[in-house]
Amino acid sequence: MRYESVVFDNDGVLLTLTSTRTHQAGTRDAFRRVGVVDPRPDHLEAMRIGVTPDRLDAVCRHYGLDPEQFWRARDRAISEAQRAAIRAGEKRPYGDVRVLDRLDGPLGVVSSNQQATVDFAFDHFGLDRHFGTVRGRPPTVGSLRRKKPSPYYIEQALADLGVTDALYVGDSESDIEAARRAGIDSAFVRRPHTVDTDLSVTPTYEVDGLDAVVDIAE
Repeated sequence: MRYESVVFDNDGVLLTLTSTRTHQAGTRDAFRRVGVVDPRPDHLEAMRIGVTPDRLDAVCRHYGLDPEQFWRARDRAISEAQRAAIRAGEKRPYGDVRVLDRLDGPLGVVSSNQQATVDFAFDHFGLDRHFGTVRGRPPTVGSLRRKKPSPYYIEQALADLGVTDALYVGDSESDIEAARRAGIDSAFVRRPHTVDTDLSVTPTYEVDGLDAVVDIAE
């Protein structure tokens, strides 16, 4: 390949996005598990996706919750909700994942989703055979400081694969920024949900699917 490795984001790149409904159900269940039966709507939204340590601390202070305990409950509940969506066929691989067979170098995945969710999905769909490393997020508050746009998990994946020259494929600005910070090239995928996305960082490539990624990497 042109690169030593290609590393992929998962949601929105390899698998379809998790629905808002699934995230909302999982977040509400997480509050219920720690004894909060009627959380404020803005707190539900703040804990649904894109959570930061500061937001987590503020919400937990409001309800008198331990942040680590609540975050473990939140990640577990949302992971379970996503696994149910996968079993029901509501979350699935994009059709163009078939082209992964054309890549003959070591491949990896770096996702901000839960490690348990990504592992389940790849086993369920038989995708795990493609990848030498799969880095998701552990259910800890510390993982929020290390998720993209931090390069931490990309750097860990490159070390796992024993490479330094890689292409990272993502569908968000944080993906492109994380690749930049890790010192590697990036490809921004314009799936239907990113067709009109304006980026404030510049990817090395913009592509409309995985076929184009393979054309670049071969």
